[in-house]
Amino acid sequence: MQITDVQVRLLETGRGKGKLRGYCTLVLDDAFVVRDLKIIEGTDGVFVAMPARRLTARCPHRGCHAKNHLRAAYCNDCGRALPKRDVPRGADGRMRLHVDLAHPIHREARRLIHQMVVAAYEKELEASRKQGYVFAPCEDVDRDPPALREEVSDHGA
Repeated sequence: MQITDVQVRLLETGRGKGKLRGYCTLVLDDAFVVRDLKIIEGTDGVFVAMPARRLTARCPHRGCHAKNHLRAAYCNDCGRALPKRDVPRGADGRMRLHVDLAHPIHREARRLIHQMVVAAYEKELEASRKQGYVFAPCEDVDRDPPALREEVSDHGA
């Protein structure tokens, strides 16, 4: 596996949620894109969190069956009270409220991703300190990397 492109989008100071510093997009082998990796400030420096989604359960009320996150007290759709649910726990005993959408299988792959993302983050952070730097808007998350945009437009997708 080759990481052929890493793009970092920093969050402006004050716009991040707590320790969230930015988002990252990876391109693997010039063929596969992984978006929304989070760059988070931890106690030992920055680390990379894989893209994840909240675990959900359906509303038990007749005619509704809307998805709600596991700790929701009320249904997002019908507004009725939801029963208390047993939240699954990981091997460490912590509640599992999210599940990774994409993640490295091997320790070496995780190390490589971490090194490349942190290097790109530090480079972007340095660029952000220069006069005239413009933070990418939040809506920019779904933008394709430049190399992919050209290829997709060539195929008329």
